[in-house]
Amino acid sequence: MKFTAVLATVVISVVLQLGLARYTVGGKWLFDIVLVGVVYAALNWGPVAGMVTGTVGGLIQDVLSDDVVGTGGLIKTLIGFAAGFIGSQFVVARPFARVMILAGASVLHRILVIALHALIDQHWAAMPWPAVLGETLLNSVLGLVAFQASETVPALRSRSRQSRRTTFKGRNW
Repeated sequence: MKFTAVLATVVISVVLQLGLARYTVGGKWLFDIVLVGVVYAALNWGPVAGMVTGTVGGLIQDVLSDDVVGTGGLIKTLIGFAAGFIGSQFVVARPFARVMILAGASVLHRILVIALHALIDQHWAAMPWPAVLGETLLNSVLGLVAFQASETVPALRSRSRQSRRTTFKGRNW
């Protein structure tokens, strides 16, 4: 596990979540970039990285929202472990396979959030399936962008380094 990469993933996902959430209708959480970061870390660096990212990212998100502190951290920790475990057991090298895991994690995350809040409040709320599917779609699109960027950017950087070489330096006379 790369601890600095995990912390960078948490910081980037929380900052993006806070920066983009104010542009949504009424400040509601229509997407969960922190969850995308948790699944990204879990699939890239394993279940332990997913758990650390889920715990830290979920707790920070709970503190900054009007939610019960600890519920998001617990659920994102479980999701991070599950995504990391699935990623370590199966070959998920393609972005499409990673997005499918992210979509399943988004649906499972929302179901667990509603179930945990129902246990705390002692009142079971109806499942808002259109909102769950909308959030899953947005998370999947954001995850696809993140997974594609993580594969494309290193290749672009290596190509730009090769093109910057001077003509005399790279040749053997």
